[in-house]
Amino acid sequence: MSGRIPQQFIDSLIDRTDIVELINGYVPLRKAGHEFAACCPFHNEKTPSFTVSPRKQFYHCFGCGAHGTAIGFLMEYGHMDFIEAVHELASRLGVDVPQPEQHRKEATPGLDIYKVMERAAGAYQSILAERPAAQAARDYLAQRELTADTIKTFRVGFAPEAWDTLSKVLGGDAMTHKALMEAGLLSSNDSGRTYDRFRNRVMFPIRDSKGRVIAFGGRVIGDGTPKYLNSPETTAFHKGRALYGLYEMCQATRKIERILVVEGYMDVMMLAQHDIRYAVATLGTATTVAHIHRLLRLAPEIVFCFDGDRAGRDAAWKALKTALSVMSDGYQIRFMFLPEGEDPDSIVRREGRTGLEHRIQDAVTLSHLLFDQLKSSVDFTSIDGRARLGQLARPLVAEIPHGLFREMILQELSNLTGVDIAGLERSLTSADVIKDLSTATRTDQPGGTKGRPSLVRQAITLLLQCPELAAETGEVALFSGLEQRGMPILLKILEQLNERPGLSTAALLENWRGTRYADHLAELVARDGLHDRDAMSHEYRDIIDTMCRRYLDQELQNLSTKPHNDWTESDRERMQALLQAKRELSAEPGKS
Repeated sequence: MSGRIPQQFIDSLIDRTDIVELINGYVPLRKAGHEFAACCPFHNEKTPSFTVSPRKQFYHCFGCGAHGTAIGFLMEYGHMDFIEAVHELASRLGVDVPQPEQHRKEATPGLDIYKVMERAAGAYQSILAERPAAQAARDYLAQRELTADTIKTFRVGFAPEAWDTLSKVLGGDAMTHKALMEAGLLSSNDSGRTYDRFRNRVMFPIRDSKGRVIAFGGRVIGDGTPKYLNSPETTAFHKGRALYGLYEMCQATRKIERILVVEGYMDVMMLAQHDIRYAVATLGTATTVAHIHRLLRLAPEIVFCFDGDRAGRDAAWKALKTALSVMSDGYQIRFMFLPEGEDPDSIVRREGRTGLEHRIQDAVTLSHLLFDQLKSSVDFTSIDGRARLGQLARPLVAEIPHGLFREMILQELSNLTGVDIAGLERSLTSADVIKDLSTATRTDQPGGTKGRPSLVRQAITLLLQCPELAAETGEVALFSGLEQRGMPILLKILEQLNERPGLSTAALLENWRGTRYADHLAELVARDGLHDRDAMSHEYRDIIDTMCRRYLDQELQNLSTKPHNDWTESDRERMQALLQAKRELSAEPGKS
């Protein structure tokens, strides 16, 4: 698991954490039958619909649908990312988080990288405020019209031209030198000489959700290159997850309704200076799924801001494709394009808050941009063009989670192509095993009981509710070949539970975090199932037995359709084996 926190460590954290105790520290809970209840912390309500299950180690709100494990709660309520939530749980339990393999060899014993970063940030701030060598930097910030309050809020500093500023200010001993190297504040050349990575640059500290400095961005003064330089990735800093201005935004506004994603440090600061305190910036990298997940946990709407030129349009298209997989009902993603040569900094200085927010109101929706881009690639007035449109749309729509938003996209695609929605859905989900998990009315056979979930879905639900049932599964091979949606998921869950007996419901869900099935599995956990262990066991064994019999019938039927004259010796042996297995299954005590 190089580069990742070991899954077994995460499982252990989940199993050792009492989710009731954890959530009660933030939201007062009261006993309600087998569970605990409260008014939901994620939406306004007068009657409690938020429940916490000590048996499942899982929370769920029947009002807004929020649900998750202890890690999920810290991410949602505490605005933490996954890594931060894991570290928070580990800290509560008094254990250390194993370092990813690529950092383990480099780690300095006893090093607290956050302390090193904090000391460096303080040094850069003092240099900007006090040293004559920083006059050019002060002039630059004045020319950009940043006020002293804004500079203080964002802790802007300055790294002088010298090669050894940090060593002189923070100390030149071996331990400090190693700490600065690991923090990415020092670099070395081929001869082994070390020097300050940031020189003659205005310094912008990048902070995590707790306000800790995790990295820096530096803007050169004058004509040096590169114009902007970011810290390298470290144990504390990952470009694909970090966002500049996120901490300052959360400090300024408790309830965030919208987040504006821009490209530059100056954009974020100037917008905040004009009382637009909901802007963040990516750090010289394309928007990632982790970025969008994090932002949607904070606000229901994201507006991406791009230049209106070709490069800006291409960047917007990449962001759109990244966003499709996380577009759930209740969220909105829009795109704002600025005139060529303009950025949010220049716009807000010229037009003020009102002018910029008028532009935000005119931002195009994700669906509008999606279909505009697709239609611009084909002649959709012809049959061939409409077929091409459907082909281009297929992989994109397939990324969208099932729900109302996906259905509306399919409706629009149907209007454009002339293909009915059912036909589009079949082409998109012919191999999509999620459908069985998300559809409550699937039946196993024609004429089956309408509204009853499939056997596979029932088995998955029971295993999620009571993981120890995996020990009662018996011979998996007897039903693993049953042709039914969701079977790969059921087999994977059984594999996980057999590899790690004793895995809890919450830990099992964490094993699926980040997959396209995670939300659907969580929804099955949220359902109010049986509380009696014996009843759950009886129902589970009946389901497994039924699936075994149906698999045997399926294989017997497949063989019987083959002309007897074409049977091989292997076919005859297979038929005998299937018949014997069916007799043995029926002969077991309690079986009919």
